Amino acid sequence: MRRLLTTLVILLVVIIAGMTSLVFLINPNDFRQYMVERVEVKSGYQLAINGSLRWHVWPQLSIIAGQTSLTAPGAKAPVVSAENMRLDVKLWPLISHQLAVKQVLLKNAVIRLTPETEENQPNAPVAPSTPTPVAPGASELEAGWKFDIDKISVADSLLIWQRGDDEQINVRDINLEMEKNDNRQASIQLSSRINRDQRDLSFTMKADLDMQHYPQAVSASISKFTYQLNGADIPVKGLQGNGSMQVSYQRDNNMLTLNQLALSANDNQISGTASAKLGELADYQLNLTADKLDLDALSGWQPDTQEQSSQTAQSVTSAPVIARDVDEQPNGLNDLQTFNATLALKVADLTYRGMKIQNLALNAVNHQGQVSLPAFSGNLGTGRFSLPGTLDVTGNKIQVHLTPDVDSIELGDLLTAYGLPKVLTGSFSMQGNVNGEGLSAVDFARRWQGEGQLSMDNARLNGLNIQQLIQQAVSRNTSNVQGLEKYEHYSQIDTLKAQGHLAEGTLTLNNLEGQSPMVSAKGDGTIDMSNQKVDMNLLIRVTGGWKGDNNLINTLKTTDIPLRVYGPWAQMGYQ
Repeated sequence: MRRLLTTLVILLVVIIAGMTSLVFLINPNDFRQYMVERVEVKSGYQLAINGSLRWHVWPQLSIIAGQTSLTAPGAKAPVVSAENMRLDVKLWPLISHQLAVKQVLLKNAVIRLTPETEENQPNAPVAPSTPTPVAPGASELEAGWKFDIDKISVADSLLIWQRGDDEQINVRDINLEMEKNDNRQASIQLSSRINRDQRDLSFTMKADLDMQHYPQAVSASISKFTYQLNGADIPVKGLQGNGSMQVSYQRDNNMLTLNQLALSANDNQISGTASAKLGELADYQLNLTADKLDLDALSGWQPDTQEQSSQTAQSVTSAPVIARDVDEQPNGLNDLQTFNATLALKVADLTYRGMKIQNLALNAVNHQGQVSLPAFSGNLGTGRFSLPGTLDVTGNKIQVHLTPDVDSIELGDLLTAYGLPKVLTGSFSMQGNVNGEGLSAVDFARRWQGEGQLSMDNARLNGLNIQQLIQQAVSRNTSNVQGLEKYEHYSQIDTLKAQGHLAEGTLTLNNLEGQSPMVSAKGDGTIDMSNQKVDMNLLIRVTGGWKGDNNLINTLKTTDIPLRVYGPWAQMGYQ
């Protein structure tokens, strides 16, 4: 037994000594030029390694290189640069004069995807889809080497990305591991973070990459994607979620396709497909569905009431004014001018500004800032709405044109959604044609115009009881009749209709008619949307609730009594 152990120890020492001698007998600088030439032949890129290559034996047999860079043909700056590079190599292949690299490690590397690093040679070599044989005439040393890499690692590195003259985006703390097999397939694990405009996005990703037909085609299966977004104008708790998708790219038609797309954001889930035809004018196609989409939770929106003002202030982390204005564009949607797109979106349950919308369907087509909305419809409560139209964002102001068709929508919900007092509530219907500048409530109140047929069922004019005003006025002037002993603090009108005309923030109502068991009304007037004032001239008949002299009551029931209602919405006066 002792002899066997002694023999094994001697054998092990001999093997280690032989392998160590083999390492020192092979000069890693012998294949430096070969590596540079092979990279240029296969991709056209120029690999530069400064300083001498040297062995590092423990704990892993490695080759250490100094400053390393990779530059595209004709580019002004390298696309990848690193202070040092480590190649972990396999020992046994060195015996047969092969360099098999288990891992290439770049630490503190800088990856630049900017105009300065882009290729600038019209006749630059194009990477082939199959491995390129060693060029004829290569030296025997070069022909003998077999340069192969199993794994690439990038640690604590930086990606600088810039499109045209846009602001640079820095992707920091990149940690990437990519491991391939003999079938040109690879597994990727990536983590990083992006900080911009007081917002911080961190993410991780795990994917399988198929490069069998590279560069003609590349596909990937992203099985795991997680993210966390915090910062300015983001809810205090942040946005977080995960996702997965199948991605493919076809070089012939420059087409990027996303299938089996599934993405969550807090408690929201959206799925579907997407594609993009890339080029100078990109064309995007999106087909998305969601069972639930709570935009209030994603934006941090709260009802605009005094009781909740403090909660609203704490629900979203606001950006400093300077930070907000840096990227602010004249109309906020100028980016639509840079691409074409088609969107088909269906949401079963949507929450927006406190409104619960079911079966939302949106079809939109963008052609360089000219947007058409063939369909924009949904159900709100027991009612429905349809808002087809167009948007023009090619100028300094957004130009909007809509042909709304609204049926039995609760008007109080709309007023609450935009922070307006609930002076008038009820089941609202409208058919009209409107246009204007901007998309906000302020824009609608000041810069929109149009015509529409308006009607309401079960309407309530809150804060003012017209029947009470008239009956109490009559009772004060005669003792022959009296009104009700108790009145509600609102006017109930079963049916109300009018012809509306909107211009310069003022809604003019003509041919107004209202009916209820107690009151009938007709007249006209104006509603000042921007200043929240009203001025209505009505002829009122109080047809019920009288007590006393029947002859006088019959006369009152058929008499039109003039009534002017005017003043701010929150505190209307009458005459």
